[in-house]
Amino acid sequence: MSQSPSVSSSNSAGASLAARLGLSAPIIQAPMAGTGTPALAAAVSNAGGLGFLGVGAMNAGAAQAAIAQTRALTGRPFGINVFCHAPAQADADAEAAWLRYLAPEFERHGALPPAVLKEIYTSYLADTDMQALLLRERPAVVSFHFGLPAADHIQALRAAGVLLMATATNLDEARRIEAAGIDAIVAQGIEAGGHRGVFDPAAPDDKLGTLALVRLLATQTRLPVVAAGGIMDGAGIAAVLALGAQLAQLGTAFVSCPESAADAAYRQNLLGHEQVSTAHTRAISGRLARGVRNRLVALGEAAGAPPAPDYPIAYDAGKALHAAAKAQGDHTYAAHWAGQAAALSRSLPAGELVALLEVERRAATEALARF
Repeated sequence: MSQSPSVSSSNSAGASLAARLGLSAPIIQAPMAGTGTPALAAAVSNAGGLGFLGVGAMNAGAAQAAIAQTRALTGRPFGINVFCHAPAQADADAEAAWLRYLAPEFERHGALPPAVLKEIYTSYLADTDMQALLLRERPAVVSFHFGLPAADHIQALRAAGVLLMATATNLDEARRIEAAGIDAIVAQGIEAGGHRGVFDPAAPDDKLGTLALVRLLATQTRLPVVAAGGIMDGAGIAAVLALGAQLAQLGTAFVSCPESAADAAYRQNLLGHEQVSTAHTRAISGRLARGVRNRLVALGEAAGAPPAPDYPIAYDAGKALHAAAKAQGDHTYAAHWAGQAAALSRSLPAGELVALLEVERRAATEALARF
């Protein structure tokens, strides 16, 4: 079976992440489940960064096909990202209340809400088929979001030569990542688009910004740090590297690339605007995530709105409502995930964007050195 290029054997404590992965640009394309594609991941990797596939919304068969498609497009390392959330807790009363609340929105588009809601994604914690797949396929990198898998699985992946990363939004999560034997921490600031990577969505959230979090983790942990959240250009990359990050992870910056799966409405929401208003919401998926403000976000914020069901059960309703509206040309319920600096989006092929980011980063680094 073909495998992704292995991580460099020079993975001693002193070797940088870029050296271990053979990167010529300190750039990671964020996984972006549903928006990232094999073509996007391959283009970023071919340009010297690290492309990623987000398989949190896939089953093992679909993930295996995506890995094969990516390997057909690049001989460079790329990563796989999985969701380690606690499996959903069904609550029939809460789900019925949410469907009643959304029923007028379905009616506006000539549709009925689902009779019942389902847990549409299986957590990696419970998906033994996906776990077995990654051990067989041995991608160069696997990253964990929303938490960590069992210790024996982490050990098995490490024994297979896979470099491991995990998202932290605070120092406590980072220390748990460090104790688990993970290789690097993805420091996700509050500015980031998409789902907030907190381990416990019911716990208090200090809502640390990317710059503060990167500096905190770079000084208070021993692991390499990858900065994520609100980074859209080379100056942003230079800034987080100056604060101690080894790599920068960009998501929204790659959404408008032609290789992404974003539809025309998604791209129009990001491009050509002086500012793009984003908000955190649970209304779309049931878990806090930052996206472009839309009607479903407003419904979740409205006075008297019932709480959304657990993640990803609520997503079943959100996707059904979006599908009904989209069929009539209405995109105002879509999950257009985006970070706070989304207005800096540029529509360039992914390889060209990586090259431009590197030009900008070098210029910004030189400017910083003159002060």
